[in-house]
Amino acid sequence: MAGELTLHVQTNKASFPVTGGQQVAYVLMEVRATEAIAHMKMPLNFGLVLDHSGSMEGPKLRNMKAAAKLAIQQMGAQDLVSVVIFDDNVKVLAPRQAASNPGALTALIEKITAAGGTKISLGLRAGLDELRKGLEGQRVNRLLLLTDGETFGDESKCLALAQEAGRQQIAITALGLGNDWNAELLDQIAGASGGGSDFVPEGKPDVILQTFQQQVLAAQATVVRNAQLVLRLAAQVLPRTVWRAAPLIEKLDHRVLSDRDVQVALGDLNRDQTQSVLVELLLPPRQAGTYRVAQAEVIYDVPGLHLSGERERSDVLLSFTSDLAQAQQSNPYVLNIVERVTAHKLQTKALEEAAVGNIVAATQKLRAAATRLLELGEDELAHTAETEAQRLERGEGMSAAGTKKLRYETRKLTQKLDDL
Repeated sequence: MAGELTLHVQTNKASFPVTGGQQVAYVLMEVRATEAIAHMKMPLNFGLVLDHSGSMEGPKLRNMKAAAKLAIQQMGAQDLVSVVIFDDNVKVLAPRQAASNPGALTALIEKITAAGGTKISLGLRAGLDELRKGLEGQRVNRLLLLTDGETFGDESKCLALAQEAGRQQIAITALGLGNDWNAELLDQIAGASGGGSDFVPEGKPDVILQTFQQQVLAAQATVVRNAQLVLRLAAQVLPRTVWRAAPLIEKLDHRVLSDRDVQVALGDLNRDQTQSVLVELLLPPRQAGTYRVAQAEVIYDVPGLHLSGERERSDVLLSFTSDLAQAQQSNPYVLNIVERVTAHKLQTKALEEAAVGNIVAATQKLRAAATRLLELGEDELAHTAETEAQRLERGEGMSAAGTKKLRYETRKLTQKLDDL
């Protein structure tokens, strides 16, 4: 039955001016679970894959152990959990088991010590092997990977394992602790599996605790699986760019685009979170009147109700007018989303320019990002962008901490809309 999700579509304007040429429109599509399934709770199949290499010695290891223990304490007897630790070797600390004896599991975690190098693929392989033992249609499969260092020589193995995890609907959350890890690799691991990646600053134990706890709670709140959003376009309406706007900002590649439609895999949805997609369209000239320029549809499964292939649709209707005053009226909510996406886009381009040695272009984009961030009230991020621009001008290069803060924190800009 339909009604488990809402699909809300807005555009940057309700009315567009009648012109003799093409013009740009932004379409924001928001998908959220309804109260009809808010009570549901799917059991977990959750794996922790934890780096305990020598560089984790000290506060990092203590904080990681505290976070892992907290994550286990959030689980119930109906959930399955496994714990794998790795350095340049791997050990299955706790094989897949019901989370019915958290005391025994946390005691094992407390005994972890730091030693050795870093070989992420070993941990991933063992962690996925444990999760595969608990693969069931009614369970939410998650792997939480934490590392503080770079892996060497096995990057391709990591990506192959992540792709395999994605095919088996095991989403990997890849967390980098501190500043000395490969952000590109963790992003690729997460992306290939349908998961996410994040930056955990060193010296902030509350952040790692909160991050682990949030990952478990988000998995427990999953109510919809295999959601896909499709935007079918009218003739001569062309897609230009597509961004995932929430819960994290992410530019989606050309594979989601065709001249007929936009297709975005949303994956799992939880009852507490809105997923949204922002599409930039190029509209053809129109005479005055109202036109359907596209139709949005979300297709999804609700395993808890034994529902598969359910659908919700919404037409995208735009008015064209010769009344210039009417055409100037805009939707401030959509424009705010566009501004936040633009701020993230600017810093992304700045990092790309800096990586290839285009210092002038990188500096300009960092300062443009800083201006946008200030306008959005993000003073701390704006200061970081300006500081990194100054470092580039002095020939010092961007700092690892500043780069990671900009890369990961600007992804979360749309999460702060509820605070406005």
